[in-house]
Amino acid sequence: MISIIIPCYNEEEVIEQCHSAVTEVIDALPYDFEIIYINDGSRDNTRSMLDALHKKDKRAKIFHLSRNFGKEAAMTAGLDHAKGDAVIILDADLQDPPHLIPEMLRLWKEEKADVVYGQRLRRQGETWLKRKTARAFYKIINFISAIDIPVNTGDFRLMNRRALDALLKLRENHRFMKGLFAWIGFRQIALHYNREPRAAGTTKWNYIKLWNLALEGITGFSITPLRIASMFGFLISLFAFAFGIFIILHTLISSHDLPGYPSLMVMVTFLSGIQLLTIGILGEYIGRIFGETKKRPLYFIDETLE
Repeated sequence: MISIIIPCYNEEEVIEQCHSAVTEVIDALPYDFEIIYINDGSRDNTRSMLDALHKKDKRAKIFHLSRNFGKEAAMTAGLDHAKGDAVIILDADLQDPPHLIPEMLRLWKEEKADVVYGQRLRRQGETWLKRKTARAFYKIINFISAIDIPVNTGDFRLMNRRALDALLKLRENHRFMKGLFAWIGFRQIALHYNREPRAAGTTKWNYIKLWNLALEGITGFSITPLRIASMFGFLISLFAFAFGIFIILHTLISSHDLPGYPSLMVMVTFLSGIQLLTIGILGEYIGRIFGETKKRPLYFIDETLE
């Protein structure tokens, strides 16, 4: 059996089109399938539409979460309940095309891949700013992280049962799935494709959410920001010590004090900024530790239709 996992949040405009596109592909394949829809606390008609899909197609298994827990938790809920020998994660907006499912299955079977991840050659339907910030994020995180996260990848991928079981052992609350997918290792193969614009509706990811996700990725997979803060502190202390020696020597030699109010204000302002930045970096890591120590469940399920 193959499990297809589709997280949904306010996708009433596209959910029926998504199901039709997926079933059109899988009906031609010699596998048994289950299609797991995770309703992540949608506020539109997504819930009722998913219930109707279940009545028409028993391969559609519906999990309604008790509220909106976020896409990372919704994906985890789907992975937790997948029964297949392999799982495929697919976005409901059809930006990741279902017609690539047969090729993913071929690479899994013939190339013995544990993970087949979709890698975008073009990102259609996205703004220039979003493409540039995404590229910058991948460069930064791969520079400071101990693992390499493939550039221009999302959640669209196939994982076999071995890779899935390894992933499910990682239960941290602050989840950056792209990093976790890369961290587990195993044999991973890229499948290149052109990402299409959304079939309907609007994206649920604004720049604030993307910024928070980027912070999750950076703080979850690197302590380099802490080391940079320490390095700044050391260099500033070294500069302050050297400047202090210079002032003492200048005063002893010339018998004149250096006028320094403007430079003093610049230094105080600069140091205050560095201190606030360092406190912010520490706060991000302490916040992660605090979140993990509570050991809260990643999600709660309100209703299940299987």
